[in-house]
Amino acid sequence: MQVTRRRILRLAAGAALVPAGSHRAKAQGYPTRPVHIMVGFGAGSAYDILARLVGQWLSERLGQSFVVENRPGADGNFATSAVVRARPDGYTLLVTGSSDAVNATLYGNLNFRFIRDITPVAGIGRAPNVLVVHPSFPARTIPEFIAYAKANPGRIDMASSGVGSSSHMSGELFKMMAGVDLVHVAYRGQASALTDLLGGQVQMDFATMPPAIEYVRTGKLRALAVTGALRSEALPDVPAIGEFLPGYETGLLTGLGAPRNTPVDIIEKLNKETNNFLADPRMMARLADLGNTALLGSSADFGRLLADETEKWANVIRAAKIKAE
Repeated sequence: MQVTRRRILRLAAGAALVPAGSHRAKAQGYPTRPVHIMVGFGAGSAYDILARLVGQWLSERLGQSFVVENRPGADGNFATSAVVRARPDGYTLLVTGSSDAVNATLYGNLNFRFIRDITPVAGIGRAPNVLVVHPSFPARTIPEFIAYAKANPGRIDMASSGVGSSSHMSGELFKMMAGVDLVHVAYRGQASALTDLLGGQVQMDFATMPPAIEYVRTGKLRALAVTGALRSEALPDVPAIGEFLPGYETGLLTGLGAPRNTPVDIIEKLNKETNNFLADPRMMARLADLGNTALLGSSADFGRLLADETEKWANVIRAAKIKAE
């Protein structure tokens, strides 16, 4: 029987959840000191916003500080590498998801293997990105945008929060499926990309929802479409790209990870409290306001989502011949 790469990824993601017996530890008193949540992107990024929401909840529920530590650089790899090297004791966590799934293929020289070396803890949310343009941009719909882009090949600047970021990969998939030529302009984070888009230095961005949504609501940016399979409840009047390009679907998957061999009972405790966060009506409403669908489930459930995400973007990266800069 042939074993597909996706099957291998899923098996590896599941295996990461089963630490050796010698690494099991009692989680009854955990945590007894501050816990650090590493974020591979800057303040104001989607990962940062969600990390602070979850961190505050965990601090209140578990009686210790959960400190968000931003370590931007190398498209999130600095933070991931730091967590891989950390002691597997539950005191160093990682906000992970789509970025690490992309980087697993995009970077061929990493000193770690994401699926093997990061244990999934819990999902947090999945949100579509939103294709936003400067208000002066002539197109107001996806068909108009595609027609304009085909009439002006190589003349539309597509901002992103970095090579391999969710905004970049959403744009690359769009370029492939729509058959358009857009010029990728990579920034050091979503906040910088949006600043230049607001100023008119670039024309468009497949922006992550949390930092972009208020600009859409206040009319500072025009949303042409969201990148999910369906419309977003946060922007119900904005169509999905899939309504015009059947099969198109992207977004930002977010959750928590920990170093490999973190004791399973600590993983289970963190998973339980994160699910309590996601089930709280106030937090659910806050996530929805940021364009996210809550991802309640086990650590294994989140591991399977990461495996699927890794496989999907591996195919896009190879087809589009995307290279890390």
